[in-house]
Amino acid sequence: MGSNNKNKGNIFPLGSKKKKRSSDKGVQKVIRWVWLGLLTIVLGIAGLFFLVSEGFLGEMPNMKELENPDIYVASEIISSDGVSLGKFEKEKVIPIKYSDLPPHLVFALQAKEDERFKEHSGIDMKSIFRAIRFGGGRGGGSTITQQLAKLLFTKNVSKNKLQRIAQKLKEWSVAISLEKRYTKDEIITLYFNKFDFTYNANGIEMASRIYFNKHTKDLTLPEAAMFVAMLEAPNANNPLRNPERAKIRRDVVLKQMVDIGYIDDTTYRQAIDTPIVTDFHPVKSVNEGYSAYYKFYLRKEINAYLKEYEEKTGKSLNLFRDGLKIYVTLDSKMQRYAEEAIKRHLTELQKNFDAEQARNPNRPYYLISKKIANDLMMAAVRRTGRYKQMKAEGMPEDSIIKDFKKPIKLSRFTWNGEEEVVMSPWDSIRYHKQIAQAGLMSMEPMTGNIKAWVGGIDWQHYQYDHVKQGKRQVGSTFKPFVYAAAIMNLGYTPCTVVSNAPFEKGNYRVKGRGGDIAIKDALAYSQNTVSLRLIESTGVDKVIQLARDLGVKSDIPRNITIALGSSDITLYEMLGAYSAFANFGTYTKPEMVWRIEDTNGHVIKEVKTESKEIMNEVYAFTMIDMMKGVAEYGTASGGLKRLGINAEIAAKTGTTNNNSDGWFMGVTPKLATGVWVGWEDRATHFRNTGEGQGARIALPIWGYFMQKVYNDKSLGISQEDRFVKPASYDGCNSLKRIGGYGDEKGLRTIDEIRNPRPGVNREGTLENKIPGETDKKEDINKDINQTDDIDFNK
Repeated sequence: MGSNNKNKGNIFPLGSKKKKRSSDKGVQKVIRWVWLGLLTIVLGIAGLFFLVSEGFLGEMPNMKELENPDIYVASEIISSDGVSLGKFEKEKVIPIKYSDLPPHLVFALQAKEDERFKEHSGIDMKSIFRAIRFGGGRGGGSTITQQLAKLLFTKNVSKNKLQRIAQKLKEWSVAISLEKRYTKDEIITLYFNKFDFTYNANGIEMASRIYFNKHTKDLTLPEAAMFVAMLEAPNANNPLRNPERAKIRRDVVLKQMVDIGYIDDTTYRQAIDTPIVTDFHPVKSVNEGYSAYYKFYLRKEINAYLKEYEEKTGKSLNLFRDGLKIYVTLDSKMQRYAEEAIKRHLTELQKNFDAEQARNPNRPYYLISKKIANDLMMAAVRRTGRYKQMKAEGMPEDSIIKDFKKPIKLSRFTWNGEEEVVMSPWDSIRYHKQIAQAGLMSMEPMTGNIKAWVGGIDWQHYQYDHVKQGKRQVGSTFKPFVYAAAIMNLGYTPCTVVSNAPFEKGNYRVKGRGGDIAIKDALAYSQNTVSLRLIESTGVDKVIQLARDLGVKSDIPRNITIALGSSDITLYEMLGAYSAFANFGTYTKPEMVWRIEDTNGHVIKEVKTESKEIMNEVYAFTMIDMMKGVAEYGTASGGLKRLGINAEIAAKTGTTNNNSDGWFMGVTPKLATGVWVGWEDRATHFRNTGEGQGARIALPIWGYFMQKVYNDKSLGISQEDRFVKPASYDGCNSLKRIGGYGDEKGLRTIDEIRNPRPGVNREGTLENKIPGETDKKEDINKDINQTDDIDFNK
């Protein structure tokens, strides 16, 4: 019994010990899992940041640009005659040192953006949790370092939530890297040097000079606070655009400075009582003027070649940093002559247009309602960087429009030079819409070398290229393709006679002058009904195919209206196609780049000419012979004679609906040049065809350009140059007729046909215009896709 009691006495202690051991094991297991979980999280975060830093979530920015923006060497553009035409370089920045930053500018930045800047290592978790808890109502979670990192992604900001999360991780990774690489003072300096304060104010030093005409070190406390306020919204808080809002936000920065203790209450009171007074000194962009247009095209071409080079060699080259030598086909003198020709003609053209518009209540629009005009204006507003920035900042639409209608100080284009004015951005947009635009391209038909490229009148105000980027209706300049298809497929000759009676297809009717006409004269006088009969006989598909073979890649509707130029095509495509006629029927792709070399002279790319024979040389010369009639006695003859040009020219004029577009294509034996003139909106144009046709608004630019080319003997281009006629070309000696247009008895001699009836303008100052006829557009059958911008009666 004693033994039993002894055993019983030992049972509880033994059982308690066993239970204690089991409990210890459970606690240890939980602890292990907790540590394992924490370790997993730490390793996961570390691994995630490693993957981010190595670019697994997308390309990471190059921080060398922050370290030393001056280490990049600009790439140079060198013309065919050895002249430097410009460089590809970064926007102008004047970097400064930390010692150049006034203390109150630094204090204002820390007070507004990151009061614990000196304490964290790039990411402030306390600010992040506060931002999450209050939804950003008590400030954001980004540190100054994160904001600097974000500036490196400004061109790749995504609206997709998942992509934004990935981008935020990349910003954090960059922020941590920045904190490891730079001191706090250096980060602040880099941030101020990198920020874009708008108006080409890249960095705080440029901003100080542009807004206040002083150096950064001389900024006053209120001025410094204003720049810090702009960091959160450079457009909305801009003192030039929104002075009232700018002052309100500036005073918020000053209030935060006094709350934290950077300034005392007396200094604060004096600062908020100080009005914002700017001393605006704008600086133009490095991509201003005419050169920016060909550089816009050139940059795309070169980047494609550099990508191709990288795929082959694995070596990456940058257009803005690696000092490339880009040899182009442009001739520096021809380029200058083209620019001068456009300025000379458009200066006078604009005066005439402005005089006409003075009587227009819906200026600068004709034939559209005020509602449609307002819609055009709104579309233009939404395309501006100002609107996009405000929208990104969360401003409601009505507030943005109200802002656009508020007068501010800005610059506007004039042919006498840029002028500073006070007007609303809305009125500025409308003003610039009434300025005539132009595009000119010139090339050698035999080689495809582009010799001149003027895509617009001023890149600072009109960043749109009218040579290769812009597509406009080509009007009658499309007709040579129709005539060429008829010659190639139907055996027509310049003397083939076709009816010029009114043309009808279902409900679609186009007035004609009656009688028969030789197709050479029909082309010279740009007769619409003849073009329609030719395309109907040849077939739409064959005409489109010919245009495609001649390098036209733009959309071409599959209906007969293309015979009158209803398609929107680029000047680049049109000139390349025309050049094939002068190159014995061989299409040569227009090229601007000749060779690219690296900084050591090693060839990166040598561009080879792409050529393809499209038609027999006899067919090609037939078209040259026919288009010579346009210049000798047709729609272009009067304008060329007034300019004193008597060279051998194959030409075609073009005018689209309501005179919205004016074209002139002129091909000489050694040089082909095309010109387009119009306005940003097709509803902006001259009221009457007498002023708005291609022979009046486009041809003079071609003439002024060629006058200078002919007078410059070093170019080797003369009015004595002649097209080479193939030995087998017999012109009209083998006249062929197609049934349906009369018989041999009804034929007249070519001289009889060229003797115009009363009412037909021999010099073509009213292309396709018959006195007394209206401009009313006839109805068209539903199976024909009529566009709104082509007048089939002109």
